[in-house]
Amino acid sequence: MSTTGPPPVSPSPESKAALDRAFEELYRDHLRDVYSYSYYRVGNHHDAEDLTEQTFLQAYRHFERARRESDGRPLRPWLIRIAHNLASNYHRDRARRPTSPLDPDDPPAALHPTEQVVEGREDLRQVIEGLKGLPDDRREALIMRFALGMSNREIARALGRTDGATKVLIHRAIKQLEEMLGIGTEAGGE
Repeated sequence: MSTTGPPPVSPSPESKAALDRAFEELYRDHLRDVYSYSYYRVGNHHDAEDLTEQTFLQAYRHFERARRESDGRPLRPWLIRIAHNLASNYHRDRARRPTSPLDPDDPPAALHPTEQVVEGREDLRQVIEGLKGLPDDRREALIMRFALGMSNREIARALGRTDGATKVLIHRAIKQLEEMLGIGTEAGGE
């Protein structure tokens, strides 16, 4: 019986504890981003919580390798990529089942004064409806950029694209969404 390599080496208790502390910090720093991304992808809180949990479980399994391979770069794009893949699987698995509509009245967001929430609710509803009409890659790029505040470089890493291709993707997504919402289409531009 042949083996393909040496048996895996268990980390020492000290390094395991340090790795766990580093993962706890990653979890605290990015829980909201992963949850928000998941929510915007699946459209309901329960499934977003499940995807967030699955994302961090999968991340924990591969955390040590990801840290080694990141060369000091932030791991947020890596986490969002995991959430992206899990959300894609979610949609693929549920393609034939009815889904709950996105609830635009209760998106995850920072606390705002009541007046701002009421004024922005209809605009939010229109934007969310518009997002549904975009191709998947454009919708995801806009969610990462505007809901999560990710940089173009982070989005490029999360989507496995070049920086230039990501910039073009976001530009085209914005233009398409503006056209769908009738923004900036008036003659004369004033």
